[in-house]
Order: sequence, then structure tokens, then C-alpha cells
Amino acid sequence: MCGRYALNHRPADLIRIFELVGCPEFGPRYNIAPTSEVPVVRVSPEGERIAHLLRWGLVPHWAKDPAIGAKLNNARGETVAEKPSFRDAFRRRRCIVPASGFYEWKAEGRVKLPHYISAPDGEPLALGGLWESWRAPDGGVLRTCCIVTTGPNGVMAPIHDRMPVILPREAWQAWLAGPAEEALALVRPCPDPMLQAWQVGRRVSRAAEEGEDLILPLAQGEAP
Repeated sequence: MCGRYALNHRPADLIRIFELVGCPEFGPRYNIAPTSEVPVVRVSPEGERIAHLLRWGLVPHWAKDPAIGAKLNNARGETVAEKPSFRDAFRRRRCIVPASGFYEWKAEGRVKLPHYISAPDGEPLALGGLWESWRAPDGGVLRTCCIVTTGPNGVMAPIHDRMPVILPREAWQAWLAGPAEEALALVRPCPDPMLQAWQVGRRVSRAAEEGEDLILPLAQGEAP
């Protein structure tokens, strides 16, 4: 799964890297949790890439209560094309969720130790996502997103049995605008060299914590 991530790249970075025609302003975040407003890359009706702020936690268009989104921040890649909560979005509304890195917790007995996972070259990760548009009874529109997950690669396997779908640059357009069959083939663990990981302090486990120090490696001998 993916329950927390960081995005400290600037809007200008996302515009350059993802070749966007527009991107909303946002500040650096080091402990993004579900229900947060997050930048998401989509394809506009004109076929251009653009970023918008969407709420993390997918609310299907048919949902009667938007509270369902709190339980749908991730979509399992093995069932994403069939599960009612996600299948419509997977066919027609895929997106990329940029992340400077993400967190995952390794179970050590009764203790869970957080790790930070990022790209060795410092570039943002392109997490495969879905988005939806939900209309409230009063006519208001809520746009939400989720992150698609898959099994672990060699970097993640010692930490956790799930990881986000991480798309290489050459797969971005197929994920955003290709047929569902082509996108489904991209639901797989990314190659090991795309990731690095290290243990961080347990402060990140509290959603209210924030700051660049959350992603710093745990010093040797330091209490987790």
C-alpha cells in the first residue's frame, strides 16, 4: 500500500519534468496523508498534460456518501480493472501522482519502522493513479484520486509486500491516455535501480508531523 508520501519538488519542477501546460501553486510537504489536496497530472480535453489539486481518497462517481474516499486511497493493481470502485476510472480517468518519495513501514515484531523510498537521481517518482469526479446533491463537484499498487520489487521486498506502481518516463503517455489494456500491462513492480530506501525516525507515523527532517536517514545508533 501507499499511505504517506512527500512532495518537495516545486511547481516549476513538475511543469518542466512532466511537460505541463499548467500547475497549481503548492508548498513543500514531507508527510502527505490521505484526504490531503495533492497535485495530480492529467490529460486535458485538448490532449495536453496539466496538473490540478485533487483530494487523495477516491470517491466513485456513483457513491452516495463521499466519506467512502477515506477507505479508497489505494487501488490494488491485481483487481483495479474489475473492482466496481475503480474500474470506470481505470478505463477512462488515469493520472500520475508526482512524489519526491514515499514511506512504508517494516514490521519488526510488534514494532513498525518507517522507511523512505525515493529515486537515486533526485527526480520525482511518477506514481500511477486514478481520478474521479463526484457530484453532490447540491451540484458541487468533488474531484478525488487514488494510487494504484502492486507487488514489491527487490528494494521493497525486505520492507513491505506492496508498493505503488511507479511509471518510467516512456510509459507516462500510455498510462495517461492509452487503452486500458496497455495501461494494465504497466501495473507491475518497477526495476530495482529506480529506487533507493533508508530507515527514518518514527515521527512520520504521526500525520500532524511535518518538515524536511522527516526524510533524513536514521543515524547509526540513534533510537528509531
